[in-house]
Amino acid sequence: MAPDQPLDAHKVLDHEPQLNKYFKVAIKTQANDIHLKVGQPPKLRMKGELKNTTGEPLTQKRMEELVFEIMSPAQKDFFLRNGTLDFAHEIGKEHRFRINVFRQRGLISLVARRVSATVPSFESLHLPPILETIAEAHQGLVLVVGTTGSGKTTTIASMLDHITRVRACHIVTVEDPIEYLYNDHKAIVSQREIGIDVADFEEALTYLMRQDPDVVFVGEMRDARTVTAGMRAAETGHLVMGTMHSANASQAIHRLLDLFPQDERDLVRQALALAVKAIISQALLPCIIEGIARVPATEVMLANPSVRKLIAEGREADLPSVIRGAQREGMIDLTDSLVKLIQDGWVDPKDAYPAAPNQEELKMALKGIRTTAGGIL
Repeated sequence: MAPDQPLDAHKVLDHEPQLNKYFKVAIKTQANDIHLKVGQPPKLRMKGELKNTTGEPLTQKRMEELVFEIMSPAQKDFFLRNGTLDFAHEIGKEHRFRINVFRQRGLISLVARRVSATVPSFESLHLPPILETIAEAHQGLVLVVGTTGSGKTTTIASMLDHITRVRACHIVTVEDPIEYLYNDHKAIVSQREIGIDVADFEEALTYLMRQDPDVVFVGEMRDARTVTAGMRAAETGHLVMGTMHSANASQAIHRLLDLFPQDERDLVRQALALAVKAIISQALLPCIIEGIARVPATEVMLANPSVRKLIAEGREADLPSVIRGAQREGMIDLTDSLVKLIQDGWVDPKDAYPAAPNQEELKMALKGIRTTAGGIL
């Protein structure tokens, strides 16, 4: 949730914030998240699991000292009025943390996600090459979907960074908060942060087209207005990228449509069928190769004529069969992605099964047997 008025970008301190010591531990241990809660010792999420640190349980007074020290006066005022605040915090030039401070049972809690200020490459993220091809498109709606912590923002960051290197264009991002900082290469990048550069998403989207963008990244597709603006931009010759919380392409379409009133959904469905370029879904799995923490299992749906027809007709349940049958076009089936990770020695089967759309299907696929809507392959 963003403040009503733009906030100061940074709070100037004459000493290092006390919270930095927790952030530095997260950096050193390569933890993904920090959890600070009154009555509990600080916790780190590592390889998907929360682990206690040796720190003392935190008091409410201590939590107030830690969180208010890194807030500007406007941020503190907003938090006290609304009970929640999102913002980013930097450690040097190489590390950033996406922070959410919130009240629960009247007490302050903090969750911080570690993100590198350096945008990782496709290769370092172990992403499939088809994502480079998708990033090089000049028009259409691209969604990256997955559960919380599945690396959606990092994947889009890698795609945007690729665009900056291969295309002379203007990229405009609307983020809450900014997580990765992009350098101007061939492209120039304008990053607008909610609460600092613009009051809210609505205002940012209202004036978006006046900024002459070629590529637009609108954080999370969280409401009907954002989705409508994204589809309209995609229809008028822009590449639009965004994220959603959903497990796969079929579910993403359902959730997107659910943002609209029932009487508008048919019209939105037809617009989506025309606007969509690709839907990429991913899950991060623990990697058994030393030196690599997690690797993505990926589903990639490309909007070919069959996909557009199924979306327009409300037949999302049939999309997995189309994805599986169009791998020569670059589409990737999630079960096949899991099979490859297991067979190539990247992932333990016990970690892959919970991520599978159908565990029995994955077992059969590992034996070389695949099923389709029409039977066994």
